[in-house]
Amino acid sequence: MPETHEITATEADQGTRLDRFLTERIGGLSRSRVKALIEEGHLTRDGVPLTEPAQSVRAGSLYRLAPPPPTPARPIAQAMNLDILYEDAYLIVLDKPAGLVVHPAPGNLDGTLVNALLAHAGEELEGIGGEKRPGIVHRLDKETSGIMVVAKTQQAHQTLSEAFAARDLDREYLALVWGVPSPAADEIEAAIGRHATDRKRMAVVEPRARSGSAMAGASSGKHAVTRYTTERSFFGAVALLRCKLMTGRTHQIRVHLAHRSHPLVGDPVYLRRIPAASRLLPEDLRKTLLAFPRQALHATSLGFKHPITKAMLTFRSDPPKDMQGLLTQLEAASE
Repeated sequence: MPETHEITATEADQGTRLDRFLTERIGGLSRSRVKALIEEGHLTRDGVPLTEPAQSVRAGSLYRLAPPPPTPARPIAQAMNLDILYEDAYLIVLDKPAGLVVHPAPGNLDGTLVNALLAHAGEELEGIGGEKRPGIVHRLDKETSGIMVVAKTQQAHQTLSEAFAARDLDREYLALVWGVPSPAADEIEAAIGRHATDRKRMAVVEPRARSGSAMAGASSGKHAVTRYTTERSFFGAVALLRCKLMTGRTHQIRVHLAHRSHPLVGDPVYLRRIPAASRLLPEDLRKTLLAFPRQALHATSLGFKHPITKAMLTFRSDPPKDMQGLLTQLEAASE
């Protein structure tokens, strides 16, 4: 059963907004979770139920928050082979293969990473947001491979989510792109938002105006920064980049590099035409790279502080066979 929290408000707490007061005093629960619990009727003040999160705190009153037991996860458990790099009572670090969807959604209701983790972790899952499920802290696109961390407890989920939001971690990706960027190392700073006409795509757009300014609400782009370093180039046609995310926007690396006219090899969304640079390749290599069926993007390293022990953890993963095969062919042809 989840822990019941009993807190007596002091004079210093008088007038504080209720959900803020409980979040600060309890710890381990997000404010949005506390707000939901209040609205669902799981809080009492001196034995009287309260359902308004914005209500002011009364000094001397006893507040009792009793979260319900986690409900069974809606997604079904489905056993799959997972490449687990690390696991303890609080989290799982894994190497996600390309082609695996992270979370159930319309069109992918099962066969996802969440289904696999439910089968793998089972009753070890403490419950995230009141539901017995793994805590997805961050996501990789379906066809992007590489390292992910998943929380097994509410506290681990909240702490890791805060670390990702604050960028208090290290994430690097390997990307195989068309063309050779100039300069060889650079920082791309460009706001990202929904494409104006294609809602399935993201695009570089005008940054969102600050609240209160004359242009507030006129644009929807979120600040985004990607740093890249060119590891190697081949025939002046293709380059292997090491990318570091300074922010975490949807499709960020794919959008930023396409904006710089260096779309990822195989990208089905942002590679809109046959790149002119492909003509610089030997014909067999040109056909192989143009036929690559997914974006050549791999999350190669992840470093973060353990949410409970605070020990620094660092994980690395080599590109999977399909991407490594491209690199091997390019290297052999370049010799």
